[in-house]
Amino acid sequence: MDEKLNKEEVWNKCLAYIKDRIQETAFQTWFDGVQVASINKEDITLLVPNKFHYEWLESKYRTLIDESIKNVISHPLIVNYTVPVTSKSSDEIPSFVEKKDAPILPRQYKKNNILNSRYTFETFIEGKDNQFAKAACSSVADSPGNTPFNPLLLYSATGLGKTHLLQAIGNTLFKKIPNYQITYLTSERFMLEFINSIQKNKSTDFANQYRTSDILLIDDVQFFESKEQTQEQFFHLFNALYEKNKQIVLTVDKHPSELSGIKERLVSRFQSGLIVDIQPPDLETRIAILMNEAEQNNLNLSYKITEFIASTIKNDIRKMKGVLVRLLAISSLKQIDINMNLAKEVLKDIVGENEFQNISINHIAKAVTSKMKIPERFINGKSRRKDIALGRQVVMYLSRELTNLPLSAIGKQIGKRDHSTVVHACKTIENKIEKDLNFKELIDGFLSSLSKKY
Repeated sequence: MDEKLNKEEVWNKCLAYIKDRIQETAFQTWFDGVQVASINKEDITLLVPNKFHYEWLESKYRTLIDESIKNVISHPLIVNYTVPVTSKSSDEIPSFVEKKDAPILPRQYKKNNILNSRYTFETFIEGKDNQFAKAACSSVADSPGNTPFNPLLLYSATGLGKTHLLQAIGNTLFKKIPNYQITYLTSERFMLEFINSIQKNKSTDFANQYRTSDILLIDDVQFFESKEQTQEQFFHLFNALYEKNKQIVLTVDKHPSELSGIKERLVSRFQSGLIVDIQPPDLETRIAILMNEAEQNNLNLSYKITEFIASTIKNDIRKMKGVLVRLLAISSLKQIDINMNLAKEVLKDIVGENEFQNISINHIAKAVTSKMKIPERFINGKSRRKDIALGRQVVMYLSRELTNLPLSAIGKQIGKRDHSTVVHACKTIENKIEKDLNFKELIDGFLSSLSKKY
């Protein structure tokens, strides 16, 4: 090792090597929060945020980490991991999500304005599909009413983080600006209050109560569809605040041009500022979201189960978090550990039996033989040709990882082979994964694609 290189220099060069070889989102999620604790001629100790992070790095990126070290210092090192103790201050703890004390609910909010204190920018997991939306919301929170983003409109399918970002703006401003008049409510609540004001002959009071707002945060404006009088009231409120240069932020479940039953002049107002689309997060981001949620709830969840849940539910973060709530409840009430079988049962209940298929060895064999260009009939045969033997071993390894079958049953279904043959096959594949990065990526691809499909 070059003695002039300190531990940070070595690790920064390793990070540069790694960054060139994986996707940006993956790098930000798994390596941005990792620091080097110590390094010597024999080993390196990495400081990781938590046990989940360690398990994921060791499982998915160990070979790449080893390669990066060898590339930088010309010889391998033993890689160790350490997790910070909780007595350290938050500034000392590296983390891909910085934790902060939960804000107290704002006292100056109107009685019906309730923000969830957990919805902050710090707890929002960022990925390539929501980076722009988060940046726009952060900009608004930094300088409300003084950006070109007025109004700011976020649109996406349900459960992708619109409400989280909307309320994060409110929570940030409450902590940042004393006596700032923050109004947050759903469009449904707005309509119900309007109807109530008509019934009590207080429509004038209703028209005035929100005009003192410094910022207006309205969730799910698609609810205004076909409600003409409510639209009229909101139109005048919108204009009154906009003319005073007050910030307006809206969320909706579709692009405003696709809204039906809303007057054109109101749609025009919606489209007059910045419109930001939030797409479903990729697998890496979904896993990071689950890990963060599990950690916040002190839920002991292995990385395999985390990946399995994230691979099964792709388009709804809220539903994905619902799986964790269900697992936490069952584990706590029944005093049982969370394992893969329990996760599968919970997922079946949430996504439905028709959407959730149990993977079989036949499914695995079809995927492997198709990708590796091997005739499927040879998997159960006796051919010792190198490519066929390797494909057969891959099927055995994936069957162990993805099914609940005992090794003897796996061997029986793959050419009536015995338990020891499957053990040998799995060890062979594990060794090859450690030594061959391309082969590791092939196996990871099988695990990911098959988990998503079944």
